[in-house]
Amino acid sequence: MSGDLPDYYFRVRENGALVFRVDTENRQRRIEMDQIAIINIRNGEIKQHGDRQLNAEDISVIRDWMEKRVAQLAARDIDDIFRAVDYMNQTTQWVQTKATDAQLDLVTDALLLAMHDLRSVLVRKKADRMLSALDTSAAD
Repeated sequence: MSGDLPDYYFRVRENGALVFRVDTENRQRRIEMDQIAIINIRNGEIKQHGDRQLNAEDISVIRDWMEKRVAQLAARDIDDIFRAVDYMNQTTQWVQTKATDAQLDLVTDALLLAMHDLRSVLVRKKADRMLSALDTSAAD
């Protein structure tokens, strides 16, 4: 099993991760994890932990993990939005086929306000993109 373990372990936290160097080559044959860094994905910062010195390989592995993590989080964001679209469709079907008047009284105002807010932002953002595209094509 020891040969299958990675050299680094990343304990994910909200804004990044704690980075550990994994060591299985010790006399007790235990898995030891030595924290070497703290990383912040939002600002790209890598802080060495305590008196640890990060070598070029450490930095390279950490930057590679950060790049993959940012891509993974971006993909999750889009997936969450597509799930929200599915959920909106399911909500529409529920309203049309199963909801009672009492249930609709509970949710209608909240749904209408949330949908109005979302529609307003989407329309504004789309208009901004269209105007930007026109400005770009006019400048060419």
